[in-house]
Amino acid sequence: MKLKVLYFASLREALGSAEELVEVPPGIASVAALRGFLAARGAGVPALAAGRNVRAAVNQQMVAGDAAIAEGDEIAFFPPVTGG
Repeated sequence: MKLKVLYFASLREALGSAEELVEVPPGIASVAALRGFLAARGAGVPALAAGRNVRAAVNQQMVAGDAAIAEGDEIAFFPPVTGG
């Protein structure tokens, strides 16, 4: 399955990329599973590692980690935003 993955703010800096097209193996069917798959690839692991506060959106809709993903989806990861 191919997905477009976007990274914002400090995640973009940690991973050295704003976006990528990712081919994920069978069995990756949720945002949490995708995040684990991406983190396991190496560079930028601390930024996406489980336990880190990272928000996600699927096709521009905010979702929880258990949200389903499908072929062609756009998945965005970003740190929580604080204001002042």
